[in-house]
Order: sequence, then C-alpha cells, then structure tokens
Amino acid sequence: MTAYLTTDLLDHNEALIQQEQLRIVAPMFQRYGGRTSFAGHVVTLKLFEDNSLVRSVLGEPGAGKVLVVDGGGSLRCALLGDQLAELAVKNGWAGVVVYGCIRDSAAINALPLGVRALNTHPLKTVKRNVGERDVPVTFGGVTIKPGEWLCADEDGVIISTQPLV
Repeated sequence: MTAYLTTDLLDHNEALIQQEQLRIVAPMFQRYGGRTSFAGHVVTLKLFEDNSLVRSVLGEPGAGKVLVVDGGGSLRCALLGDQLAELAVKNGWAGVVVYGCIRDSAAINALPLGVRALNTHPLKTVKRNVGERDVPVTFGGVTIKPGEWLCADEDGVIISTQPLV
C-alpha cells in the first residue's frame, strides 16, 4: 500500500465528503499493531462478546483487506488477541478495526498489522459461533458497508465508497 495520509485524502477529496461518499469515523480508537497506517477493502462482522467469527475470517486469505468488527462497543472482554493477530498477518490482512477491546497488546504491537480498538481487556471471549458477516455496521457516527475502502493512520479512520488517491 502506498502511504496516504487521511488528512491529505480528505483535503483532495472534499467533493466526496459533501456527497457522503467519504466519511470520517469519530475519534474513539486507540492505535495498536506495528503498522501505524493501513488501508484496504472492508470485510465486516457484527457480533457481541464472541470472537468465533473473527478467527474464521482471519483464517481466510486477506489480500490486503481490513476486517471491521462491530463488537457492540463492549469493554467486558477482548475480541482480538495475539494468536488471531498472527493469523491475520500470516493470511495477508492489512488491518483490523475493533469496536470493542483487544488483548495481548504488547505482542500485537510487534506485528506488521494495523489495529484499532477502543481499549484493552485481559479476558477472552466465549465461543458460541454467533454473529453476522458482510452486513453494514454502524459506530463512530458512520455506517460501514462490506467492500467499502478504509484508511487509518495516526490522525484517524476514514471510510470511502472507492479507493482514494
């Protein structure tokens, strides 16, 4: 991925903002992972305190995509840990955005993966294989649809209906 700054992308695509084809996620996420910036087409999951689907999806070839996990904003357990992050790297995922918590943050910070999450929590999830894949998810003031494009860097997370240059 060419390193694009969210600020520059927003400055050069103001018309897309007006047309709501380029949206800015509210600044709520902490940065984790060894990649400070990442971008790719979105795959979505909607679940609550069960990361079974996270493991399943990250076990597939990522081809530079970004997994967006709507965990309902739960701060009671972690939806991503070092083993799943290593799986993401192994399978070529560019990044993971978790509307919830992660754990094993020190180990994740050493991996070449971009990660955004609300916070950390040491407790793992239950495994019930419950959740939805490839559905629109809403948090941070935006709705994110599968196949859209996500770019994240030190300044924030933006969503677009198309890749930006």
